[in-house]
Amino acid sequence: MAKTELMDKTMQRGVEPPGNLRAIPSPDSIDVTRTALLLDVDGTLLDIASTPDGTVVPAALASTLQHLLARTGGAVALVSGRTIATLDRLFAPLIMPAIGGHGAEMRLSGGNPIAKHWPAPLSQKLRRKLHALAGIDPRLLVEDKLHSVALHYRLALQREDLLKQEVAAIVAADHASELESVFGKAVIEVKAKHYNKGTAVTELMTCEPFAGRTPLFIGDDTTDEAVFAILPDLGGYGFSVGREMAGAYGVFESPHAVRAWLAGLAGKAEPAA
Repeated sequence: MAKTELMDKTMQRGVEPPGNLRAIPSPDSIDVTRTALLLDVDGTLLDIASTPDGTVVPAALASTLQHLLARTGGAVALVSGRTIATLDRLFAPLIMPAIGGHGAEMRLSGGNPIAKHWPAPLSQKLRRKLHALAGIDPRLLVEDKLHSVALHYRLALQREDLLKQEVAAIVAADHASELESVFGKAVIEVKAKHYNKGTAVTELMTCEPFAGRTPLFIGDDTTDEAVFAILPDLGGYGFSVGREMAGAYGVFESPHAVRAWLAGLAGKAEPAA
């Protein structure tokens, strides 16, 4: 049996394959009626933009996701650090199941209300300090989600070391035992320790239409490590994007490669660009 065929069959059983197999399974090897698709957004479905507001959702991707929702019976969820309200604006008019704010929010279907798993916002004092820190350079951008605050420095990469030091000091002075700094691609986010993408995925997989299915996760960043870590306990598997990550079965080259693969899974062709 060929390596790719072995990996495809093994992953359909939800069991870790032997060896260090890195092939991406062919879309037609995935039983979408028994699979729950869990998809990170920035850097996975979408190309990273220089600013959060500059992100573009290709029309073909929205169509692919709509087809996948139909084929899976609704078992496709976005798993993002963005709020669900922001995801809805990005993917409009498509409204999807989603985990937002790194696990602070969850919605099981487009018709369901958004559940807040950590409703208490960060303190005004802490948020004020983080906003003030961004004032050292006009190229720094603040994304305030109330339950977390993200500092984006893609336009000022030389500020990375300073920002990490200053954020660490701010967190240490404000309930450090309850907070954590999460480091992504040119972003530092401060949030409560009590939830993450992994805890949210674990809960999501107990709910219909996800319960009883094999979770298949695709992610690209350090915030996605919490999901890769819990997938074995759920009988699932995942793939990283752009680089190898602990717990990932294989690596997609780019978000475009992810979109093309998902289009194949949806039974439709993906444009080359």
